[in-house]
Amino acid sequence: MARATGIGLQDFAKIRKQNIFLVDKTEFIREWWENRDDVTLITRPRRFGKTLTMSMVEYFFSVDNAHSDLFSGMNIWKYEEYRKLQGTYPVISLSFSSVKETSYIEVKRKICKIIQLLYRKYNFLLEGDFLTSDEKTDFLNVSADMEDYEASLTLNQLSGYLSRYYGKHVIILLDEYDTPLQEAYAGGYWNELTSFIRSLFNATFKDNPYLERGIMTGITRVSKESIFSDLNNLEVVTTTSEKYADAFGFREDEVDEALKEYGLFDRKAEVKRWYDGFRFGNEEGIYNPWSIINFLDKRQVGPYWTNTSSNTLIGNVIRRGTRQIKETFEKLLADETITTEVEEQIIYNRLDLDENAVWSLMLASGYLKVDHLETQEMSGQWKQLYGLRITNFEVRVMLRSMVKDWFASSASNYNDFIRALLQDDLDAMNIYMNRITLATFSYFDSGVSSGVEEPERFYHGFVLGLIVSLEDRYRITSNRESGFGRYDILMEPKNRTEPAVLMEFKIQTSREKSLSETADAALRQIEKKNYAAELTARGFARKQIHIYGFAFRGKEVLIKGGSRTGD
Repeated sequence: MARATGIGLQDFAKIRKQNIFLVDKTEFIREWWENRDDVTLITRPRRFGKTLTMSMVEYFFSVDNAHSDLFSGMNIWKYEEYRKLQGTYPVISLSFSSVKETSYIEVKRKICKIIQLLYRKYNFLLEGDFLTSDEKTDFLNVSADMEDYEASLTLNQLSGYLSRYYGKHVIILLDEYDTPLQEAYAGGYWNELTSFIRSLFNATFKDNPYLERGIMTGITRVSKESIFSDLNNLEVVTTTSEKYADAFGFREDEVDEALKEYGLFDRKAEVKRWYDGFRFGNEEGIYNPWSIINFLDKRQVGPYWTNTSSNTLIGNVIRRGTRQIKETFEKLLADETITTEVEEQIIYNRLDLDENAVWSLMLASGYLKVDHLETQEMSGQWKQLYGLRITNFEVRVMLRSMVKDWFASSASNYNDFIRALLQDDLDAMNIYMNRITLATFSYFDSGVSSGVEEPERFYHGFVLGLIVSLEDRYRITSNRESGFGRYDILMEPKNRTEPAVLMEFKIQTSREKSLSETADAALRQIEKKNYAAELTARGFARKQIHIYGFAFRGKEVLIKGGSRTGD
């Protein structure tokens, strides 16, 4: 009989005691222990078993679980030395996963409160004369309202107390260390929080004579300069690292065994299409565990992983990004591979400026995967470039939905505009496009660009919307070479009975007296630079190619053009 799936369970002991579905990843304990790294930072996408792994490590090493039978029959129990090692260390374990407040003051208070609650677990240290009177005072002063300098020392001090009590150095586990940092970037209090976190981490993981070893987990590797500048004892394991490559996520053979257990092996191809595609180090064929468990439970495929939390950060970075970022994202949505440098140290304050940082963030978050590696000479230096593409069908569904949400405020007008475009109804196109710009213009710009750049940011968001709604009927590209220049948008129909479409966008300048003149200039540019050359080369007749010039002035748009005539 198949085990219960236990959706969302992250407590290792509860899963084992209730015989809930679990893939045995206890080899991680042996691999990590034998690597002897002082402090290990492991980054993996969300819902990839990081919290469950930390729970497993805590239950294995903690003196609170000495002589436990939780690991009996598991892979780690094959080794006699590890049976003796189990339950022999004091372990400090905490998580920042719930730290999502909107201001620095509230985030710091939340972290301090988490530490205060952690201290309460060890109230027995206050009994008798084990602690000095000053130490008891410090212990009791741990609160949500501590000063920064006091808070930064709390985990260091607790390590010392536990080390003296048990006669052994402590293991410190910090789960989801970067959750408050992502919130700080989105909320505009990055500098304040990183200063506090840097001090806390330095005292906890570097200047801590009572530390045996530590593990931190998160989604991203925040840049060393931001919070890790003093941690020279840190071993960083990212999605491209070889260490622990199969410790998070399910290998294909593990998925096969699960499908057999639940009588679903005949649906392997469907499951592979949706959830396969992750790669850690050189380990390919890694499946998303959250979606696999949900599939086993519900017996139908769906976007389980991508619906588990907000994709606001990724969405905002792309929506507010430059024209180049949007164009590259269009290629990804069109199932193309992009080639880029990858910087695995995420510098959050460069996300709006540095295209490589955006794709690095999406790689770390699991939305992109490494398709191939290549080495190229650039500016006299040899650099490693990564071929990246969307991870799998589930992620593609999520990204399409994200783009659709950008136009949610004007969905009916957007759909009406698309209908008018395909029918070459110029009057209706103008009506609905102006309604769309009024509803979505400021949303795309988000106040980060100058007024001159607003239309550019808008229409590239608009292109993404076209891709999502028309990709079954058109191959849509933008800013590609054709004729004697680069067109803005080209829509090539998959069915030759439908028209091809060329669009050119122009912002009204002082040289033009009206939007009408600007739109005429856009049409002349299409003809003068022969942007239709690519379509003509593919056999499209002139009358099959509709051309449109878009003229922008603030939130006002004028569209001119239509079907071309003549030979």
